[in-house]
Order: sequence, then structure tokens, then C-alpha cells
Amino acid sequence: MPSHSSVEIPAPSAKENRHPTPRPLRKILSRAGSACLALALIGSLAGCAVGPDYAGPPRLELPSHWSGNTARRGRGTLDRWWLRLRDPLLNRLIEQAVEANPDVAKAKAVVREARAAVQQTSAGLFPSVSGSASATDNKASSGSASVVVDSAPYALHQASFDSSWELDLFGGTRRSIDAAVRGAQSAEEDLRDNLVTLIGDVAAYYVEARGYQARIALAQRTAVSQRDTEKLTRSKYEAGSGNAVDLAKATAQAASTEANVPTYQAALAADIHRLGILLGRPPDGVATLMARSAPVPAPRMPLPTGLPADLLMSRPDVASAERKLAQATAKIGAAEADRYPAVSLTGSVGTSALRAGDLAKYSSVSWSVGPSVTVPVFDAGKRLATVRIAEAQRDQAFATFHSTLLTALEDVENALVSLSQERVRTTKLTEAAKNYREAAKLSRSLFETGSASFIDVLDAERSLYSAEDSLIQSKVSAAKDYIALAKALGGGWTDPVDVSTPIIVDTNTGPHVREAQK
Repeated sequence: MPSHSSVEIPAPSAKENRHPTPRPLRKILSRAGSACLALALIGSLAGCAVGPDYAGPPRLELPSHWSGNTARRGRGTLDRWWLRLRDPLLNRLIEQAVEANPDVAKAKAVVREARAAVQQTSAGLFPSVSGSASATDNKASSGSASVVVDSAPYALHQASFDSSWELDLFGGTRRSIDAAVRGAQSAEEDLRDNLVTLIGDVAAYYVEARGYQARIALAQRTAVSQRDTEKLTRSKYEAGSGNAVDLAKATAQAASTEANVPTYQAALAADIHRLGILLGRPPDGVATLMARSAPVPAPRMPLPTGLPADLLMSRPDVASAERKLAQATAKIGAAEADRYPAVSLTGSVGTSALRAGDLAKYSSVSWSVGPSVTVPVFDAGKRLATVRIAEAQRDQAFATFHSTLLTALEDVENALVSLSQERVRTTKLTEAAKNYREAAKLSRSLFETGSASFIDVLDAERSLYSAEDSLIQSKVSAAKDYIALAKALGGGWTDPVDVSTPIIVDTNTGPHVREAQK
């Protein structure tokens, strides 16, 4: 080991090394600790806060009721609203999506990050302590140009502890902690918003897929009936009681209906692929589950719409925007506190000895403790500009909150109107399909007996197919409007969500031989 010369700490003699120092280390540490504690208590009692205090959600003018007529205006729960669709497979898909969706996993990681930021910022309220130790070989020499006297080499062991503590006299650290806490709350609301969106998307794509399955079945069933009409027309033509025009029209109508099937098949595949992605699987991950057709889910229980003001609490994107506004307000105080003097307590304790075992018993000890003050004198307006930036960001957060709330109100109003009107449309289409079904049956019977023209049959069959296809689409639209209303009201997953488990669990993170990079 190379030697180091030292002139600040001379080598103790053997005699000095055999006797304890006048002040044992533990007494010095006790006195220094008591002084630090007393100063810290004084500093905490004298603490104050600067910057604006957040007084809660802003009071905005909201309507007292929804403009649309709803079946159930009173307050109620939107917990697991999709159970009202009464589809067991949909329930399973939603639960699996909540567990495996990548966007939800990302939102969970954001929550963990925000909570860690709270812990990191909160550490600013406590002192920081660091320790160091060293062992060096030393040799000193003295004398004149003609005579040089070398002392014997000796080993010197040193240990020290340094601490610092910035007193939060003007509340800057506490404002930063408030901002971090509100940021974590916003992240939690963003996670809930992700769940609301995910559940709504899974339900909507599922309903669409069932709708396309129903339209495919209708087209195939209608095409079979139209092919029967074609056969009947051909028989009449071959018997001499029909004409080639009627036969061509019958063939064309059946082919036109059959041509719809590939289009619906492609749309069905796209919905199934999207469901697979939402569940965190490959595109065909739920194809087997969706292979068997099922009816379009038809909700029969109304949703509790509550009052417009309820959106402040129930809708997560509104709640997240409000928390971001609170966070931006706290950041103004943190920036303002930086314009005031900063008081810190610093302390250090050091000890040195010829042997490591004597550091705490027979050693040379030094210590220091005391406050330091940093006063901003001139910065060309930099700190003031930081405050103005924070104030402008607070105003932006308020505008975002206001816009988010207005959008939420719009979403609910649109969903209420759409759902109400679509239900009326479904009722009328049901009546139309029923009458067209009867007309098609009668016109076909009359055509077989020669009492009606083929044009009547074609028109009746075409109208029946169009009415039944429109009825299926209306049922799908009504179910999707119901889902949209649930999303607009902030309904979603209410069970606790575990955010503590990371996506990637690292192993062998302690000291180890580094492996070659892949």
C-alpha cells in the first residue's frame, strides 16, 4: 500500500495510545445529538407556510338536473354495472381484461412510481446521515537541509459521521410533499379511469361482435328463403307461367343478400381480434370463446344517473383533473418558499486511532455542530419567474379541470338522449319487422297460388330483411348507448386493485459478477 505523508495529525506515541481521551466518543455523540434535536424542535415550532392554500374543488356552476328524461334519477350504485347485461361470458372477459390488460398494468406502475415519489419527497423532512472510514499508511520527516530525521511509519485509522438537516421553516418541503401526495391520488384516479374505459370497451366490442353474428345468421337465413323463392320462380318459368325477368330478379336478390355475409364476417373478426388485445392476448386469443353465437345482450335494468354534481366524485377523469389542480397549487408554495432564506443544521463527528479497535475507546476525536443560513440576494428574477410559471401551470390545470367536467356533462347528456331515442326506435322497428314478416308470408302464399305478382314477393322479402337487419343494429346501438352511459357516469371496477406487484420481478440484484450483455 502506498504511504501518505500527513502533517495535520501527528502520530501518537505509545504512551498516548495507552490512555483514553478526555472526552469519550459516546459523550460527544450524546451532546451533539441533544443539540441537534433541540435546534430541530425549535425550527419545527417556528415553521410556517407560504403560497396559496388549496380550498378544495372549485365551485363551478352546474345544472341541477339532467335535461333528458331518465327512468331512474335517484342516487344509486354503478358497481359492476355490466352484470345488468346478464351475459356470463362477458363477465368472464371483463374480469380477465382487468387482470391482464397492458394499459392497466402500465397505470398500476404509474401509481407505484407516484407513491415512491411521495416517499422520496417526504425524506426531505428528516436529516441525512453518512459515514466514512479510512485506513492509511503514513510517514513523516523533519529537520534542516543538512540533517533529516525520519519517523517510523505508522498506520492511521479514521472514521467519521456527517449529518445535515434543512429546516422547513417556510413550508417548502411540506408543499412539495402535498404536491407528491396529490400526484399519487391523481395517478390512482387515472388507474380507475383506465378500468372504466377498458370495461366499457370490452363490453362494447362484445356487443358489436354478437350483433355481427346475429346479422350473419339473418343474412344466411334470408338467403336460404330467397333461394327457395328463386327455385319456385324457376319452376314457374320452366312450366311456362313465369318469365325470365322474375327469375333474374330472384337470383340477383339472393346473391345480393349472400354478399353481405363476407362483410359481416370481416367486421366480426376485427371485433374478436380487438377483444383479444384488450385481454392482453394475441388477436385470436378469444376466438374459441366467441365461436358459438349468442344473443345481443339486452339490459333491462335502468342505471342510476344521480345528479350532475355527482360526477365530481364518481367520474375518475374529473377526479384526476381536480387532484392535478390541487397538485399544481401546492407547487406554487414550493416555488415561493425557495425565495426565502434556508436554514440548515450540519454536524460531524470524527475519530482517529492507530488501531481500528481503538476508534471508539482510545482515539483522537473531533466534532462540530451548528446552523447555516442561505439567503437569496440576487438572481435576476429567476426564483420569481419560477413562481409565475407555477401559477400559470395552476391556471392551466384549472382550465383542464373545467374542460374535463364540461365534457363529462356532455357525455352523460348525449348518452341519455341516445339511449332514450334508440329504445323508441327499437320499439318501432320491432313493430315494423313483425308486420313485414306477415306481409312476406302472405305475399309468398298468394304468389304460389297465382294471386299476386312476383314484384310483391320481392318487395316483401327485401323489406323484411331490411327491417330485421335494422332491428338487430338498433339492439346493438341500444346496448352500446347503455354502456356509454355507464362509462359517462364513471361506473367501473370497484374492487381493490393490487398495484404492489411489479410487471417484471428482478432477481439476483445484489453484488454479483456481471454477465455479458445480450
